Amino acid sequence: MFPFTKKSAPILGIDISEAAVKLLELSHRGSAYQVESYAVEPLAPNSVAEKTINDVDAVGEAIARVVEKSGTKTKNAAVCVAGSSVITKVINMPAGLSDDDMESQIQIEADQHIPFPLDQVALDFEVQNEPEEGAQDVEVLLAAARSEIVDNCIASLELGGLNAKVVDIEAFTIENTVKRMSENFPSGVSTDAIAVVDVGSRSMTLSVLEDLKVVYSRDEGFGGAQLTEEIQRRYSMSFEEAVIARKSGSLPEDYESEVLEPFKDNLISEISRALQFFFSSSQTTDIDILVVAGGTASIPNLADLIEPRLEIKTIIANPFLKMNISPKVNKKTLTNDAPALMIACGLAMRGDG
Repeated sequence: MFPFTKKSAPILGIDISEAAVKLLELSHRGSAYQVESYAVEPLAPNSVAEKTINDVDAVGEAIARVVEKSGTKTKNAAVCVAGSSVITKVINMPAGLSDDDMESQIQIEADQHIPFPLDQVALDFEVQNEPEEGAQDVEVLLAAARSEIVDNCIASLELGGLNAKVVDIEAFTIENTVKRMSENFPSGVSTDAIAVVDVGSRSMTLSVLEDLKVVYSRDEGFGGAQLTEEIQRRYSMSFEEAVIARKSGSLPEDYESEVLEPFKDNLISEISRALQFFFSSSQTTDIDILVVAGGTASIPNLADLIEPRLEIKTIIANPFLKMNISPKVNKKTLTNDAPALMIACGLAMRGDG
């Protein structure tokens, strides 16, 4: 189920986060991608926690609603897993093995690298590079996840009326999208070291890519829900009312100075702290560009605040630059939601092939 075997288009990218299910469908028009459909559907609280589906029924129902809202007719989908139950590791294997022999050998080797019983794990692998002539070994990327995590993703998609064609790993979807976005980075910006901060509802994930490959990932317990909860507390609203008021801009005059500005300060401090954790555990001392993603990245002028504070070139994630947009898709809402659709985009691109 992992993404190492290419699938044929079209395929829906389904990103299941703690706050919402996001759907994206891409196609090719000549040499360019086109956004064919997209939609976002809120999730009931606690349906997903720490990147793990807790309530398959609730998620399945949300998937059915997001499919209906998008208007897509496509039934094949890609989804991803993440968190502590997901492991990727590069191992050395003898060169020249057939696929069947490689698979048998992987099953033997995997026991040394995976801290879970193998009968509770979904496995896949990919040879990284063709070995040089005469080489004894070849590098193989091993991907593993707890079967329960994968099974819950598949069951949720099926309840929503979709077929699970790919179960990806979040880090790989980030690589897929960042590679695409890097084509449109500001002139002169290197892609040697890219940091991606994905600010979700309850957590923030820092991923660092070197040469467009994820080499580091860490989750922090900070997210956009903290802003919503502060609105709720200060203005005596329910959580739902606070979400609506924040999105519609119908908050009291002191919201900017008393609530939003302190939140942005805290966010920048959290990003800085996450980067320091990375620098302290790596030989890398510089980041070439910081990409801010997630729903919270839609806060106006956020990149302009972060860049001088952290002294790192900063942009807001938009995977749809230079993509064509179907007339069926609302360009304004797509642009607004673009930072939150980075994972969905990486998944939707799995249909390219």
